[in-house]
Amino acid sequence: MMILRVWFIVILGFSLVAADEKIDDEIKDAIVKIYTVSQVYSSKAPWNSSTFRTSGSGCIISGNRILTNAHVVANHTFLEVKRYGTTKRVQAKVLHVSHQADLAIITVDDEEFFKGVKPLTLNALPNIQQNVTVFGFPAGGNTLSVTTGIVSRIEHRRYVHGGEKFLAIQVDAAINSGNSGGPAISEGNIVGVVMQSMSKSQSIGYLVPVTMINHFLEDVKDGHNDGFANMGITTQKIESTTLREMYGMDENCTGQLVINTVYNSSAKDILKAGDIITHIDGHKINNDGTVSFRYHQFTSYKYFIDLHQIGDVLELDIIRAQKPMKVKIKLQSIADNFLVVKTTRFDKAPTYFIYGGYVFVPLTKKLLHSTRLRYMASRWPTEEKKEIVVLLKVLASELSQGNSSISFWPVEKINGKTFSTFDEFYQIVKNFKGDYLLLEDDEGIQVVMDSKVCKMKNQEILKRYNIKYDKSVDLR
Repeated sequence: MMILRVWFIVILGFSLVAADEKIDDEIKDAIVKIYTVSQVYSSKAPWNSSTFRTSGSGCIISGNRILTNAHVVANHTFLEVKRYGTTKRVQAKVLHVSHQADLAIITVDDEEFFKGVKPLTLNALPNIQQNVTVFGFPAGGNTLSVTTGIVSRIEHRRYVHGGEKFLAIQVDAAINSGNSGGPAISEGNIVGVVMQSMSKSQSIGYLVPVTMINHFLEDVKDGHNDGFANMGITTQKIESTTLREMYGMDENCTGQLVINTVYNSSAKDILKAGDIITHIDGHKINNDGTVSFRYHQFTSYKYFIDLHQIGDVLELDIIRAQKPMKVKIKLQSIADNFLVVKTTRFDKAPTYFIYGGYVFVPLTKKLLHSTRLRYMASRWPTEEKKEIVVLLKVLASELSQGNSSISFWPVEKINGKTFSTFDEFYQIVKNFKGDYLLLEDDEGIQVVMDSKVCKMKNQEILKRYNIKYDKSVDLR
C-alpha cells in the first residue's frame, strides 16, 4: 500500500506540471513582438524630422486584436508584428490608441496570423504581494523573455508617455527597454500591461492596471476613443487644523477644498470656490485627497472619476457655507480641454508659422521641458486666452538685426490686441495690410516687423535655411 501511495503522488505531481506547462505555452503563443518605424519631429525646428526604429511587445486578445502601449506605436509610419515561435513579420495597423492611458490596440489583416492562438483574457486588479509574470521581448536578445515578481504597490503615478496621473501597479519583476506593451500575467490572465520602469533603481517597474485596460476597451467599442474624464476643478488638501476650523469642520468631517473651476468645465455652475467635497460616488474623501479603494489601501480620489466614461454622471457630497448638500456633474471633457499648454502631442506634425524669418509656434509640453516657460504648464485657459503663442526663434537675416538672439518669447499682444488661439494669431498676421506688426509680451517688451518686407523676403530666407514650407501642413 505504501508503494501505491507514492506512485499516486508522483502521477498527480506529473499531471499538475503538465497542466501548468500547457497554460504557459498557451500564454507564450499569444505574445508578439512589435517593430515600429516612427517619424519624430524636432520641437526646436518643427519642419525637421528624424526616423527611428524601435521594438516593443504586445499580446493577442479577443477579436483578433493585439494589446500594447501607446508609446510603442506613437508617431509610427510603419508597423510589423511577429508571433512568438515564428520568424515571419506581418504588417500591422493601429485600430485605437489612448495616449492618456498609454494603451493601444493594433491588428493585422491576415487572419492566419491569429490561427491556433488562444486569446488572453483580463483578470481582476491584483492584490499586494500577488505573484505576476511578465512576458515580452526586452533588449539584450531576440527571444521571448519571462520574468517573475510580486505586486509591491498600487497607487496613482504619473504616466511618463501622456504626462497625466492614473492608477498604476508597481512590481519588482525585471523590466527593460522592449518589454513595453507586454502583458503581466497572474493566475493565467492579464492583470496589467508593462508601461515604464524607474531609472536609477533596481527592479521597480510599473504596469497599466486592468481597470485602465477595461475602461479603454469599453470606451472604444463605438469605434472612437473619448478618453479619461476630468472635472476641470482645482482642489486643496484640508490637513491644516486652522483651515479646518475656519470652515467649521469637526473631526468627523473630511474632504477637499474647491479652489476654482475652469471656465469651460461642466462643474462651472455647480461647484463654487469654498465648497468642500466630502464624498465622491458615496466614497469618503480624506483630508489628504485620498480615498480607500480597498481595505487599508488608499490612492487619489481621482480613482473614482477614472472608473467613469465620458458622458457619465458623477455624484458628489459637498458642504457649502457649513450646509451639506448633494450635486451631480456630467463628465464631458478630458484634461487637455482644461490646459492652456496641451499634453504631449503624438501622431501628427507640429504646428508652426514662419514670417520674415520669425518662427512662431503654440507652446507645447515638449518645449516646456527645455525652456524657462515651465511655470505656464499649470495655467488654465480662459475665454480670452486658450493657447499661448511663442516666438520660437529668429532665423538671422538683414530683417532681424537686433532680434536674432530672441527665442522662446511668449507673445501676449499683436498691435495692442490680445488673441485667443494660435490659429487666431496666424490669421491676424496673414491678413495684416498695414506697415508694421508690433508684438508685445506680458511685460510690454516689443518686437516690430515690417510686414511688407517680411512678405517680400520670406521665401528668400526659407531657401537660405533649406526650409521647404513657411507653415505646417495643418495651416497649408
